[in-house]
Amino acid sequence: MEGIVVKSTGSWIIVRMEDGTRLECKLKGQFRMQDIKHTNPVAIGDRVNVEVVKGDSHGMITHIRVRDNYIIRKATKLSKVSHIIAANLDHAYLIATLAQPRTSNGFIDRFLVTAAAYYIPASIIFNKIDLYSHELLETLDELTYIYENAGYRCYRTSALHGDGVVQIRDLLRDKVSLFSGHSGAGKSALIKAIDPALNPRIGVLSEVHKKGMHTTTFAEMYELASRGFIVDTPGIKEFGLIDFEKTEIPRCFPEMDRLLPFCQYKNCSHTHEPGCAVKSELENGSVSVLRYNSYISILNDS
Repeated sequence: MEGIVVKSTGSWIIVRMEDGTRLECKLKGQFRMQDIKHTNPVAIGDRVNVEVVKGDSHGMITHIRVRDNYIIRKATKLSKVSHIIAANLDHAYLIATLAQPRTSNGFIDRFLVTAAAYYIPASIIFNKIDLYSHELLETLDELTYIYENAGYRCYRTSALHGDGVVQIRDLLRDKVSLFSGHSGAGKSALIKAIDPALNPRIGVLSEVHKKGMHTTTFAEMYELASRGFIVDTPGIKEFGLIDFEKTEIPRCFPEMDRLLPFCQYKNCSHTHEPGCAVKSELENGSVSVLRYNSYISILNDS
């Protein structure tokens, strides 16, 4: 039988079967040693083959099909090892906020670069706009201009008041979409606003630091009444490129990738070379200083 992994708690893997039922499964032992670069051999969104032993109430995953794509984060305490967040995604959405808690530009860019590195289209949803002051709304306008100029779509939502929710619901129809971001960004609240029948855990902010308190323990795939699936992830602190060549990073910045043919050197790193089109556009303001600084930071960390 075939199915899709919708939840993994460590002990059990929940598989949505083709008929819509959910089956608790174990992973056949041989898979645990096949890929030592990842902490989890099976990920949310994986398409798997399952066998059910007669008389047992659970299944055994016997085969993991080849992934179309996947997105990773650095594994906790193991910076050289990755954890697969989800696989076989149609789109990845970063749920960001400019208030309570603010999502940094560096975090936004690392998410976008990680998605681009693994060929997953990505967009930004700026949530909690009901909390934005006039000054923050002006900042949001500036950021929207920067990211849309780079090639990313930006959306504005308020899970509390319903602003932008219908638009996001329409975008998710018939797609497998990832929702990611810091704890407290409002991922779970936005999911519930999109589909009130769902019941993801909704967290609160720490009054001391105004940061999100960790609520989602495991990533989980939710099936939407309006068709489609959302993968809700635990609050993520850091994204990072594992085993990624420095020369590949420029292609993960669309605005720089578009300018590469106009650089004097085909392998231009956009840092020190003469005749660099990116540095030229940076000087006249066509390339964002914020984005370029993120590029240099990621380049130095690789």
